[in-house]
Amino acid sequence: MFVGISNTPRDYAWGSPTAIADLLGRPASGGPEAELWLGAHPGCPSVIADPTLTGGAANLAEWIDQDPAAALGSAHAGQARLPFLMKILAAHGPLSLQAHPSPARAAAGFALENAAGIPIDAADRNYRDPFHKPEIIFALSDTFQALCGFRDPRQIRSILAELRALDATMDDPQPAALLGLENRLIGDDAIHDVVDWLLRDGRGGDTGEVSWLVERVVALAEQAAFLIDGGARVSFAAEFDTVRSLSAAYPGDPGIVISLLTNLVSLKRGEVLFLPAGNIHAYLSGLGVEVMAASDNVLRGGLSPKHIDVDELLDVLDFAPLPVPYLAPEPQADGVAVYRPDVPDFELAHISVPADASATASGPAGVPMRQLALTGPGIAICTAGRFLVAGAGSSISLARGESVYITPDEGTLTFAGSGEVFLATTP
Repeated sequence: MFVGISNTPRDYAWGSPTAIADLLGRPASGGPEAELWLGAHPGCPSVIADPTLTGGAANLAEWIDQDPAAALGSAHAGQARLPFLMKILAAHGPLSLQAHPSPARAAAGFALENAAGIPIDAADRNYRDPFHKPEIIFALSDTFQALCGFRDPRQIRSILAELRALDATMDDPQPAALLGLENRLIGDDAIHDVVDWLLRDGRGGDTGEVSWLVERVVALAEQAAFLIDGGARVSFAAEFDTVRSLSAAYPGDPGIVISLLTNLVSLKRGEVLFLPAGNIHAYLSGLGVEVMAASDNVLRGGLSPKHIDVDELLDVLDFAPLPVPYLAPEPQADGVAVYRPDVPDFELAHISVPADASATASGPAGVPMRQLALTGPGIAICTAGRFLVAGAGSSISLARGESVYITPDEGTLTFAGSGEVFLATTP
């Protein structure tokens, strides 16, 4: 069954006022539009266009609750939940630094907080459900900037050396401001110790040391911009530019310095990141398709006024320096690629067919056709062009800006037309 769905973009302050509307060809609301949720998450379930198809259920969460076998198929009916959430995400400003727990950690944390009597909606609660929250982001804008994973300590020391060089060019050099960071970048647990110090001293038992460091790093980043404008070459110019933008959004936040400990990534359109459990990350700017396990479990680490549980965050974070976790596609056919992270909750298919596509894979009247096998419940959104999507039992027309929920019994899907479609489903 194909069930048309829609939703209203979430109006978080960091959202772009135009990017989602421009992508989907709809009028902008006039306020920030940060995320368009497509799924059954109880916080904002997708609205069903024709409730007569779903026994009167007005949204996807209601339908799954009332008839999980019909909505999810036999393989997922026992869980009675859609395991993934798909989003169109449009960041005009930076999101918080954050990480997500492993399945075991999420289940244990949820049980412990329940036993402690902490309300689910309490501001200081870490675990709002027993599930993990791995995610991928597919860049739709020409560039999509993010912080992702910790750098090699040798790189961090190189950044520190550049900061010292910049400090020497200032009218009022303050090399002592960098000593707290420098002295902690020693030993096997250097990054752990630095993050611990930055978050505790910078957000609680404040000695003033971290505040001074943050203030000085921002001043040195401003100096870097001044020198670059004058024709000088400065190493890590992009990182220092990020410091300046983070300071404008979250002045004095220790996450500004933590950003220098992480990889700065600039995705090109069509590139994908996979963010597994324990990976520290923050989206900075850009438009993308995000797919994640359906969970609210976020451990924040800065760039946010919200609750930060330093002890829990330190236990969840993976401090091992790792390369940027790009996720390569698995090509299925001309114009069809599938992104399969190493998790059981979701995968993302990308169907891209130009208007002048070769007739070798065309249907009647030369209409381009692409096929994809559906093995679980799916959600598709068209971001360009128009397709007729047909399965084993029915079909639907899907044009730019439209989205649809697909039950597993439709089996192999045929996409006839041209444009671009993203399909989230289960492996």
